[in-house]
Amino acid sequence: MSSIGGVAGGNTAAPGAVVGMTGVDVVRGENHLLRGVDWSVEADHRWVILGPNGAGKTTLLQLAAAQMHPTRGEVRLLGETLGAVDVFELRPRIGLTSAALAQRIAASETTGDIVVSAGYAVVGRWREQYDVHDLTRAGMLMEQWGVAQFAHRPFGTLSEGERKRTQIARALMPDPELLLLDEPGAGLDLGGREDLVARLSDLARYHYAPAQVLVTHHVEEIPPGYTHALLLRGGEIVASGAADDVLTEAALSDTFGLALSLSRTDGRFTARRAV
Repeated sequence: MSSIGGVAGGNTAAPGAVVGMTGVDVVRGENHLLRGVDWSVEADHRWVILGPNGAGKTTLLQLAAAQMHPTRGEVRLLGETLGAVDVFELRPRIGLTSAALAQRIAASETTGDIVVSAGYAVVGRWREQYDVHDLTRAGMLMEQWGVAQFAHRPFGTLSEGERKRTQIARALMPDPELLLLDEPGAGLDLGGREDLVARLSDLARYHYAPAQVLVTHHVEEIPPGYTHALLLRGGEIVASGAADDVLTEAALSDTFGLALSLSRTDGRFTARRAV
């Protein structure tokens, strides 16, 4: 199932996969952002994508979010093939949090409106009409993600951790089949990171939660309960498959170009430069 040790294409796309990529290249000018990527995500998978800056992590997530098309190869999302489907019908089935999305949210927009407006796949509330079901679901999600008390507060007044949790509640609002988290721990202090990791771990273990893909630079941000890992370097897969097989000192050292030691306690990883 997994492919470790510099072999691209760690797993091939299964017919019923939530995400299936085969032979995917993304080229911009003379630069290969991704090269020869084969990757499959099943409905019950929780993936972490790790790699250094410029490895291609965000590009891979943009493909999975139907935000871009590959230069070569095939990308299938939720049973549909990119290039042969209206992406505006596909995107509402995918929950996404990212720095780019956060930048589109007006500082004056209230937390409650940010969450509930995801039901219309828009950023911010305007003239849409929401029924009791919409408002109840938004309230429940804000409660679950610890931001219900900020429902009427402007986004610009929230802490970084509160903003990240608001975005995740928003991403879950339309009950997506796939949840994509692009560096949700970036910019958080220690308390904010630990709170977020605990909440994501609970979500990962929830049987009815959507398939999940989390991008990070740091093994310390991997929530317990994540089942699979993909390591990227220079746009190519270094290792891909079951987390226990992929998250090794050798594979991580190869990925980050530095000899690393890796430890694991109570399901949490820590990496340090090897002495």
